[in-house]
Amino acid sequence: MADRRLQVFYTVAKQLSFTKAAELLFMTQPAVTFQVKQLEEHFNTRLFERSHSKISLTPAGDLVLEYAERILDLTAEMETRMGEMTGQISGILMLGASTTIAEYMLPRKLGDFKARYPQVQARLTVANSDTIESRVADHTLDVGLIEAPSHHPQLKSIVCCEDELVMICSPQHPLGKLSEIAPAQLAEQPYISRESGSGTRNVVDDYFRQANVSPDDLHIVMELGSLESIKGAVEAGLGVAIVSRSTILKELKLGDLVAVSLNPPLIRPLSVVYADGKFRSRLLQAFLDYAVDRLKD
Repeated sequence: MADRRLQVFYTVAKQLSFTKAAELLFMTQPAVTFQVKQLEEHFNTRLFERSHSKISLTPAGDLVLEYAERILDLTAEMETRMGEMTGQISGILMLGASTTIAEYMLPRKLGDFKARYPQVQARLTVANSDTIESRVADHTLDVGLIEAPSHHPQLKSIVCCEDELVMICSPQHPLGKLSEIAPAQLAEQPYISRESGSGTRNVVDDYFRQANVSPDDLHIVMELGSLESIKGAVEAGLGVAIVSRSTILKELKLGDLVAVSLNPPLIRPLSVVYADGKFRSRLLQAFLDYAVDRLKD
């Protein structure tokens, strides 16, 4: 029910990009620009300072953003509460998940959630943990599932399950015969890493630091943003990597990869995050309860 121009402006203001806002809103960039221009004409003032490389909010834009946040939150809360008067949990759940969780843990669970709440439409965004946190914080996602504990000041975080990480190598690699391996031993090997911003990367870097091994001292031969590409590179003998055990069950069964336990073990919490202070609808609460109860299975 909120003015469409206000919704578009809010997204542009949060992203500080007409292009990114268009992607999030499933609109063309000219359509986004037109909506913002209409709002500027309504207030008879510029809301953004524009240059070739970036945009920024004017003082008037800052004021409109402050009110837009409050208006949009209240509109969403009103619509949700009106819907809940029917006694049904329904509506659209804007869900984000890190790559590992989205590809290897979540699909079956989402099917179970949909069976329990058939009136709910879940829309899933897949990105690395940092991106998911940012989008939950700016309210373009309702809830996120990430691979590392959240320290974002605007988010609440609940640990929903634990995940073991292991070293993987090709079956022909000498380390494949070990029953466990220490961080110092890994520092001597060609290492294939996730990209910066990945929840797995953050957890693994912290693990090495706690073992007095600087991540800068690792012999990183590749940084890859896809778990499948990491597994392929390791299988080809290009190096070793640290991944979630839950993501390599097929490869272990087929004998394409070998998993070696870490010593000390690396067990990370997987967390569900949502915006602090945002109205917690029955739908959001139902998903939070479900995540804590079922993702640990």
